[in-house]
Amino acid sequence: MAACMERKINSDEQEWILEPLCFPEQPATDIGTNASSHHDMEVVTCVLCSHFAPLSEKDRLLKHLVLEHKLVIADVKLIADFPKYMEYWKNRISEKPITDFCSVIKTNSQGPVEKQEHYFLLCDVLPEDRVLREHLQQKRLEEILEQQQRERDDDSFQRICMFCNDEFTGNRSSLLNHMAREHSFSVGLPDNIVYCVEFLDHLQSKLDNLQCLYCEKTFRDKMTLKDHMRKKQHRRINGNNSEYDCFYIINYLELGKTWEEVQSEDDREMEDEDDVVFTIEEMAVCPLFSDWSDWQAHPVCAVCLFCEQQSESMEKIYTHMEESHGFDLHKLKTELNLRFYQQVKLVNYIRREIHQCRCYGCQEKFGSKPEVIRHVMEAGHVMQLPETSTWDQPQYYFPTYENDALLCALSDSDSESEHTGPWGDVPVIAEDISNLKVLKQTSVLSHLLKNTDSSS
Repeated sequence: MAACMERKINSDEQEWILEPLCFPEQPATDIGTNASSHHDMEVVTCVLCSHFAPLSEKDRLLKHLVLEHKLVIADVKLIADFPKYMEYWKNRISEKPITDFCSVIKTNSQGPVEKQEHYFLLCDVLPEDRVLREHLQQKRLEEILEQQQRERDDDSFQRICMFCNDEFTGNRSSLLNHMAREHSFSVGLPDNIVYCVEFLDHLQSKLDNLQCLYCEKTFRDKMTLKDHMRKKQHRRINGNNSEYDCFYIINYLELGKTWEEVQSEDDREMEDEDDVVFTIEEMAVCPLFSDWSDWQAHPVCAVCLFCEQQSESMEKIYTHMEESHGFDLHKLKTELNLRFYQQVKLVNYIRREIHQCRCYGCQEKFGSKPEVIRHVMEAGHVMQLPETSTWDQPQYYFPTYENDALLCALSDSDSESEHTGPWGDVPVIAEDISNLKVLKQTSVLSHLLKNTDSSS
């Protein structure tokens, strides 16, 4: 389940993580959100009751679905037209029970019956949901292409260059080409851009706030900013910043794919045209495929639980957390005899509590992450864990951060690997081989071989 869920102790002030988190943390943006305010004011109605909220407060409606109806919608940010999506499912659920469309997830399955809860997951595993998402994606693409065509044909464009006092009228391409040619600032081909006016407004607001367009550092005056962007070659935008995605046509082409994924697929297709096709037998004997010495894996960095320290070495991260923060995960694993999945749940629990600015030891809430980290250190709560039942819950199987490499470094305890098999405490009963002759005669394999011989 892509969205992580958690109920806060104080029921009057509940908090939820409704979308996947990734390092480094940054506010999530919906791809393709038009800058016009009338779109955000569109009303969205709950699929199970009469509750409604404006589209700009979509998170409030999603909280309502989880709290009141225990309904979770997967990959919400990939839904092209959320109001239409909700309207469709409101009609369908009024016709049939919700269990006909949703997967049912039971939490605390091994606990008392009165503490068990059933959540409903609506996702594109259901073919009907997948078709609906693709249909909405296609409609949005058509609308975006129409918008782009209007901008391409518009001759009333008028704007002053962000880097000089030259004014441009007529078609938007004259300004974009001027910035690329005269100021070495290129945002791409004009025909690849949509919502151009909003895009330029966004860039202009950053410059007005003395922010670099690439690294977004703030400077004391315009001259210092100008020198920085020139010397550091930061006269460009950061392609990895998702806030720019809605201004490029490529991000609307395929459901759930970013421009990098679409572009990499195009590159692979071009490479495949020139590739030589080898059979399995040829690959097995060819030295080209037997030598793995030139294999280069992409380095994966683990992030500290308490700060932004990163390292490709897991041991360095463990050492850093112990020396800088007094947190010893190896010691906790030994003292509590934590199995692998218990370590996973513990890490995800601590990640989520700190993300929500709450001390994982005493549950005290703070206004920011630095404040809660300072409290954890000063109050000596670094190694203070709550009752096991608090964090050893099914919802913490799911990563708080999708790219949390620290989870990959966890391992079973030595005692567990020595005394239990790959299935834990499940006994493995060996087959009786005291009479091999009888075993061969009665083996199901012999019947299969006979059937194969007769059919051939």
